[in-house]
This record gives sequence, C-alpha cells and structure tokens, in this order.
Amino acid sequence: MEHTKCLIIGSGPAGYTAALYAGRANLQPIEYCGLQTGGQLTQTTIVENFPGYPDGIDANEMMLEFRRQAERFGADVRDGIVTDVDFSRKPYVVTTDRGEQVSADSIIIATGASAKYLGLPDEEKYNGQGVSACATCDGFFYRKKVVAVVGGGDTACEEAIYLSGLCSKVYMIVRKPYLRASEIMQQRVQENPKIEILFETNTLGLYGENGVEGAHLVYRKGESDAKEYDLPIDGFFLAIGHTPNTGIFRGKIDMDEVGYIKVEGDTPRTNIEGVFAAGDCADATYRQAVVAAGSGCKAALEAERYVNR
Repeated sequence: MEHTKCLIIGSGPAGYTAALYAGRANLQPIEYCGLQTGGQLTQTTIVENFPGYPDGIDANEMMLEFRRQAERFGADVRDGIVTDVDFSRKPYVVTTDRGEQVSADSIIIATGASAKYLGLPDEEKYNGQGVSACATCDGFFYRKKVVAVVGGGDTACEEAIYLSGLCSKVYMIVRKPYLRASEIMQQRVQENPKIEILFETNTLGLYGENGVEGAHLVYRKGESDAKEYDLPIDGFFLAIGHTPNTGIFRGKIDMDEVGYIKVEGDTPRTNIEGVFAAGDCADATYRQAVVAAGSGCKAALEAERYVNR
C-alpha cells in the first residue's frame, strides 16, 4: 500500500494552502482534489478581495496558481475522489473512486461546503452572470444596482444588510409569511429603507439576454389568490444555507448537527489524533477564501508537529 506522511482530502484555498505548507515541511503530501477541483470558489468569476491581486483575478486561474505553487514544493496533487476513510487504525487509510488505497500518518480534511440552491435550471444558466451564493464575494459588482436575496434566516438578513450598503435597492424573497431570523436581525432589515421584503413569494425562474435582468415570481403559490409577476433585478443572491461536504466522514469523526466537523477552539484539531479539518467543512461562519487559506496553513503546521512528534 502506498504511504505518505500527510494526505489532504479536497482542494480549494484550504486544501492547496495545506499542500503548499506540507510540501515545504518535507511531508511529501498527497492531495486528492475531489469532485470540484479548485473548490467552491471556481463557481464565481473574478476574485477581488484576496490579498495580492489588486486588479482582481479569474477564480479558476487563481486556483491553478495555488495548485502550481503547491506542486512546486513537492505536493503530489491528484485528480480523484476519496470515497472512504478508516480512522480506526494507524496509519489511517483512505480509499479513492479508482479503488486505490493510501495510508497516511496524518490527514487534513478540506472538502469544503456547497451552497444550497433552489434547483431552478436558470440558476445554472446564469451562474456567474447574475446568480451568486456569496454577497461578500460578489456584492461589489452590483454597486448602485438592484438585487434580490432569497431566504428568511439570519444569513439572508446579513446578506441583505451587507448588499444594502452597496446597492440602490435590495429585495428579500421569502417563501414564508414571516422571517426566521433572530429578532435583532429582523429589526435591522425592517428598519433599512433600502430593503423590501416580499413575503409568501417563490421564484419560478430568471430571465435576461446577457445575464440576469429579472426574476419570475409567484405570490402565494398554490393558493386561490396566487399571482405571478416579473421583478426587474440585476443580481440574484442565494442565502438559504450551505451543506458541508462531509458525508463520507459521518459516524467517523465528531460533527455538529448540520455536518460541520468540530475542531478544538481556534485550532484545526479534531477529536481524532492526527486528523485535522480546514476551510468551509469546519467553518459555518465566515466562508471566505482568505480565511480558508489561513486554516489550511494552520492544519499543515499542526500535521507537521504531529508527524515529527
């Protein structure tokens, strides 16, 4: 069986940064990129808020640069999916979709999280052309424009408030007749003159020639007084939650009720010695590339210390 001192599951800012640091530490890391090479960041277009890129950079090109830098320092970056892990014995063993098995002294989990979508074909059609799941990432592109945020929880309220500082108008599309957010967040949204809440409203689709120009909506869907109408907007933001990509670890490592991997305080250490978690798979709060990269660095440093001990 092939063996490595450090095996990294997942790519993206966390995985590639972990591979870079582990490579420089002479751990000869093996990294499996997963289903989405480059991670969730590749679903956006231009990244303008990562330090070192004053003019912005294409997200896919940025992840290619991360990968090349990791490979330069000896990381063995492989296109493949880890389908099973065995933490019951040391060294730990992972199995890939090709049936390969690799043992490792330490493992860094950087599988990320996936934004939840409504399931509309138009979401995929306009992805990167008006559809976004991250206001902090893409809101800057909609300065002085009209946008809509889908969702009624704290995240949706936070996104709407953030966008109201950039955009001329923010609609909140809420399928229920009330907000699920905390009282303080509800109050902030309702008192914001730039935010208008569309209760009991569902999105049927999006329209536009060269990007999103509006949304097809329905008020009180399925009721006798249901009404369909079009809402002109420039951007459509999903804020209905994220799903951590941690299914293969369920029952094998400590997670919260949603599926985010639990870590010890401000460290990447999990409840399993020598297994570390980095990036969005363990971060339900920030979900930013620069934060993920920092956590990947911490995970690699912890792995180096663990292996050397």
